[in-house]
Amino acid sequence: MDILVEMLSFDFILRALFVGILVSLCASLLGASLVLKRYSMIGDGLSHVGYGALAVAAALNIAPLQLAIPVVIISAFFLLKLNRNSKIKGDALIAVISCSALSIGMIVVSVFEVSIDVNSYMFGSILALQSEDVILSVISSLAVIVLYVVFYNKIFAVTFDESFSKATGIKTDIYNALIALLTAVVIVVGMRLMGALLISGLVIF
Repeated sequence: MDILVEMLSFDFILRALFVGILVSLCASLLGASLVLKRYSMIGDGLSHVGYGALAVAAALNIAPLQLAIPVVIISAFFLLKLNRNSKIKGDALIAVISCSALSIGMIVVSVFEVSIDVNSYMFGSILALQSEDVILSVISSLAVIVLYVVFYNKIFAVTFDESFSKATGIKTDIYNALIALLTAVVIVVGMRLMGALLISGLVIF
């Protein structure tokens, strides 16, 4: 107990614990819907897209998360839309996009001089969170939780029986887009904590 109390006296431990609990809660809420809708590996695809976006942002001297968040959100919509209309389905489509994005990120990091350690986003650095990271993570996590709770009934219906939901008048496209949006936000925030390689595992578990 003495060791635990001593650890909790450090600010960086408290920041990591608080943000970690919030992001884990968000991942668990969305993970249930994603796994049941057979989109469980979308987290892996989006995390690799996020890594590619972070590498490009670093090369262009742009704030990493300001570029990564919109790019990952657009990719989430693109993945869901393409998954329905493309000849390449499900896990194959996600694998193509994730490998391509990861390759772009690795090429950019190796060719250009980058001012930040992009690899920290690959493996995460939960104990290195700054105040700005905490504020962004808390706001994003609370927004995800509030939106999920407010639209829970519709998300539940779309998750378990999309065809029936559509027949009853629920605008399934809107709620699928909402799930994609919330997933993208959680993936980007979680990358800072656990890294692009592990955040998808958190969502699935």
